[in-house]
Amino acid sequence: MTDQNPGPPEYKVYRARKRPLARRGDLDALKRRLSRVTGREPDELERERKPITPGRVLKWLALAVFGWLLLSLVLFLVSAQLQDGISDDAKGALAKGGSMLGGTNILVLGSDARTGDSIDDSDSGPSRADTIMVVHSGLGAVRKLSIPRDTEAEIPGHGSRKINAAYALGGPALTIETVERFLGNGLEINHLVEVDFEDFPAFIDALGGITVNNKTRICSPPFDNFWKGLRFPKGELDLDGTRALGYARVRKNPCAPAEDDRDRAARQQEVMRAIGAQAKSPSTFFRLPWVSWQAPKALKTDMRGPSLMGLFADIATGNSDETDVLAGTCCDLEGDIQVSPGTRAEAVEKLLNGS
Repeated sequence: MTDQNPGPPEYKVYRARKRPLARRGDLDALKRRLSRVTGREPDELERERKPITPGRVLKWLALAVFGWLLLSLVLFLVSAQLQDGISDDAKGALAKGGSMLGGTNILVLGSDARTGDSIDDSDSGPSRADTIMVVHSGLGAVRKLSIPRDTEAEIPGHGSRKINAAYALGGPALTIETVERFLGNGLEINHLVEVDFEDFPAFIDALGGITVNNKTRICSPPFDNFWKGLRFPKGELDLDGTRALGYARVRKNPCAPAEDDRDRAARQQEVMRAIGAQAKSPSTFFRLPWVSWQAPKALKTDMRGPSLMGLFADIATGNSDETDVLAGTCCDLEGDIQVSPGTRAEAVEKLLNGS
């Protein structure tokens, strides 16, 4: 007998898979809308591709160079902002006026302060100025005058002594006053730069090293912590940061017994010239962000941002090969170098006016 109330028929439900091109209609609609805006057929838009041309390559290359330079600029300004400045006493001793465009006078000091791996911590006593150099910078020109540290000078409040003793007696502020009075002839110090011997080697290494022209063979006895004696042949030398610092600070040279502190000052100016030359080399462009970060770390200065960058730019573009060390008669019984007033006047005139 047949069932009069059969139940709902059995059936299976199948779900269709989404096709990858299920939204093709939306894409086509977008193309049609775009074609109405541009006035071109959809197929024409798909076929359009900009060819690679020398002009496009140069455009992207210029953008890459601009970005690299902008990154270097930002790193330099940030690094300069993070560094310690100079003391309030030193700021108060600086003369107002002067600019990187019209010309400014910068006193560069390097002391034998007992800090960093390159200095002998067991050597006690106050620090003395290891380097005394006046730099006149302006409009892409740099002129330098080194004052040998053994030069006899009148130190305000302390009588006649070696000029480098001013740093030990009153720090950079007294050194600024002493240098201004000693050189005279209207010279004023507008800015101060103290070289940090601890970070100086890293700056030279960031440049990829420097090449100096060594005038005489050097065989230095041991000094400081890890220089157990330095040997430099005569001629061109490729120096990394550590050896560049050692070269600038060699105190005695038995291989040239007639050398005195004037030759040492000349080597310090040669290092400065070599830094400028290396800064202009093509290889430095690829290192520029690292150089920009390290350069301000090697200095303590009142200069910030654009003015400090202007100084580095002048050193790179206007730093001459000429070495100018204050001439004098060496030496009295105390080993002091005597410099006549006339010699000082000539030196100041050449420093400020190039003649």
